[in-house]
Amino acid sequence: MDHVIDTDWSVKSLAEALSESTLLREGEMTARVLEGTDPVLQITMNEFGDLPIFLSVGSEQIVVSALLWPVDEQDNQAAFNVFLLKAQKLVPLSNFGITTVSERDYYEIFGELSCKTTLQTVVIELRMLAENAIRAADELRQNFASAA
Repeated sequence: MDHVIDTDWSVKSLAEALSESTLLREGEMTARVLEGTDPVLQITMNEFGDLPIFLSVGSEQIVVSALLWPVDEQDNQAAFNVFLLKAQKLVPLSNFGITTVSERDYYEIFGELSCKTTLQTVVIELRMLAENAIRAADELRQNFASAA
């Protein structure tokens, strides 16, 4: 059973814990801290085509996210947005949003966890988010194109 831990995670403590963990398969993922006003952990999911996942830690939650594709490259954006919101419940443990990077909007998939969760739960979330990102980029876009 997964128990809540007493100490909140930070980006740096999660990076250290992931690098020392026996929960990961050899070469499954690599993590590095990106320093800034608020540090972010960039996790490269090697088993998912080197998919980059970004992890940030706030006062109460851990947020993991992956960029999908630029919004302006999506055909029929309004209809796709409705389709995406309806498909939301088919993608376990993840949500969709739009985020701006360098003045360009991107579809994003993300999940949130309590800062007091176990490392095992963080690893499960990272794996699930990577799987969902790949599925979203492939299956959701194909299903939308065939429904349109």
